[in-house]
Amino acid sequence: MQPPYDHVFVQTTESKAAAAVRIGAGLALRKRAELLELLRPCFARTEPWLQAGKYLRAVMRELPELNGWSIARDAGDRAPDKTQRLLNHARWDTVAAMGAVRRFAVAGLEEAARRGGRRRGHLVIGAIDETGQEKQGTATAGVKRQYLGCAGRVANGINTVHLAYVREKTGHAPVGARQWIPAEHIGDPARSRLMGLPPGLRFRTKGQLAIDICAGAYADGTGFDFICGDEVYGSCTQLREFLEARGQAFTLTLAAGAKATCAGAVRRLVTDTRRWEARSAGHGSKGERWYAWAWIATASPRHHLLIRRHLRTGDLAFHYCYVPEGQVLTKARLIRAAGLRWPVEVGHRCYLSSGICLSRLPSLSFFLRFAGFCLGWCPAGAGVVAGRAVPALAVQLR
Repeated sequence: MQPPYDHVFVQTTESKAAAAVRIGAGLALRKRAELLELLRPCFARTEPWLQAGKYLRAVMRELPELNGWSIARDAGDRAPDKTQRLLNHARWDTVAAMGAVRRFAVAGLEEAARRGGRRRGHLVIGAIDETGQEKQGTATAGVKRQYLGCAGRVANGINTVHLAYVREKTGHAPVGARQWIPAEHIGDPARSRLMGLPPGLRFRTKGQLAIDICAGAYADGTGFDFICGDEVYGSCTQLREFLEARGQAFTLTLAAGAKATCAGAVRRLVTDTRRWEARSAGHGSKGERWYAWAWIATASPRHHLLIRRHLRTGDLAFHYCYVPEGQVLTKARLIRAAGLRWPVEVGHRCYLSSGICLSRLPSLSFFLRFAGFCLGWCPAGAGVVAGRAVPALAVQLR
């Protein structure tokens, strides 16, 4: 039995699985204490900081049901008042806390890559996506009837934009989140007060929220080889211009109608079998995700259209790609980047399993504070920082 990375000597007569759980439990305690210490400057008073530690423990423990009462029982409190006060009224710096958790998650993945000898040549991706969550009633911040991907239909719920930090062959962690608030809620003073929206809040599209999240990550010193996103973000001109102004490479999916601008080139490409190449877009839940790939040059030498074709149905998907001057530009590298977007969907399931779907989300600040605690510590999904970045911890948290 080989000792984990963080241990020099291990002695046990128990099975490997049981030993891994015991070692992982101790490592989880140390990592939680490390994160809690990083959060200390974000709190003006000791009591909310200690309550935050109890909340972190509940999020990490994967309780069968995560709500105010189950957290109170786990923390030894008689009622959920202390946790509700922490998320709703206590004075602490939400943005600074989100930054501390983000830096903690990124540092864990970088350490795992360094120890595994996987730093050189492997891509680091910022994957942007949104997720919908069904809600009942009308009091939840941002709730309205809209299309929800989780339900596959129009339903009552909220939508949230997420950013995941993905390190190829190492792991991934959610590192940013913003809730989308409909314009009609912001423009209605009575409804804004009822939902707890902050005064002066301006409407932001999902693409603009993605800009805000990326800007926060850049301010922390977090860097990416590529930013990836689906059609919502590929159609946002402001986001593309923001990324290009920063010299940030990206591969963003285009809406189906976008191919009309290059329909002739696409028709010629479809019939030219020599220009297509079968490559895997990465390992998914059902094995390798094989597609045929081709690319088309544009008027700009730094912009290309990457086309993905389903091997069985022939359906096409289009990725608008930008790589700044001085960076490596190859079709194989673009394919690898496009295939690394899927972990952000694992992050969605992390939030859901962490109890956000059980919360009433009475205000926008409540959501931001909840998201701040969950970033980087989602207990579900292989490869998040609690799994891949700390190998011994994965057994205990999965």
